[in-house]
Amino acid sequence: MSIFSGKKRRPLLGFYILVVYVVFQFCWWSYLLFSLNAEIYHLKTELNVAKSSGLQETIALGNDLEKKLHTRWVMITGEGSVFFVLLISGILITRSSFNKENALNRQQNNFILSITHELRSPLASARLQMETLAVRDLEKAKQKEIIQGAMIDIDRLNALVENILLAARIDDSSFRIHREQTNLSELLQSLTNKFQTQGHGQRILQLDIQPGVIAEIDRFNFPSIVLNLCENALKYSPPGTPVKVCLKQTSGGIKLSVADEGIGISEKDKALIFNKFYRAGNEETRSTQGTGLGLYIAKYLSVMHGGTLTVKNNIPKGSIFEFVLPATS
Repeated sequence: MSIFSGKKRRPLLGFYILVVYVVFQFCWWSYLLFSLNAEIYHLKTELNVAKSSGLQETIALGNDLEKKLHTRWVMITGEGSVFFVLLISGILITRSSFNKENALNRQQNNFILSITHELRSPLASARLQMETLAVRDLEKAKQKEIIQGAMIDIDRLNALVENILLAARIDDSSFRIHREQTNLSELLQSLTNKFQTQGHGQRILQLDIQPGVIAEIDRFNFPSIVLNLCENALKYSPPGTPVKVCLKQTSGGIKLSVADEGIGISEKDKALIFNKFYRAGNEETRSTQGTGLGLYIAKYLSVMHGGTLTVKNNIPKGSIFEFVLPATS
């Protein structure tokens, strides 16, 4: 079951409750109106009888009739006011629910557009390179270069599939992590070496890793935090600019930061970038790669590890993503 299924059902449940209440109120008001009409008819009959009996009794019966009518109208007005308020609230809640549903549909459509591009691009590139090897007699050095390029495309495709599968597992309420004592410094060095060897268009990883940092993490899932943060920083960094990866053990715990000198993130997008499928801009005109899953996965896994993942501005330009794992007592 999806972790978001409960959220999707709440507006629908509220709508059904509102419908039942409207039907109940309609029946109740109908009963009150019929009852009031019957009582008015009965009291008018009594008033006509009282007129023939004497003035004093007529005045007393008239006052009694006025009090009863006033009480009944106050009750009906009160019920109507409550009904009106709940009806307006229900309309606003339903409208908000539809707006959220439309926004989710747009994000899912963007995801379909982006995933189509992300799957086609490395497949087409790898196929082209394999065809080049098949039809041309190239030197060993050139063959090695083409094979390395094809391997990079395959790794990119594999990372994409891993993210999709991990996002699906996260949506499953049975998803769990298994933490164990791990040398985080060595793990981080190994993970970042992947980006160094692939050479992301002259964008450089600058490492500041404190040795011997030990933490209780899930060795299988924690790398997704690091890889997605590095991939995101490299993706939005201009060629020739560094991406700084820093790991420090502090008195408050372990702090991992990834800083870039890219285009930065607006204040509006900072509140949204960790949402599933969210990507700033128009999917059809966007030039950067991605599916809108990387930061969502990184945020979720950070919380599952008992840590926090935040983003702030990198002065003078760019962004800093900071993961903090509190010290254990």
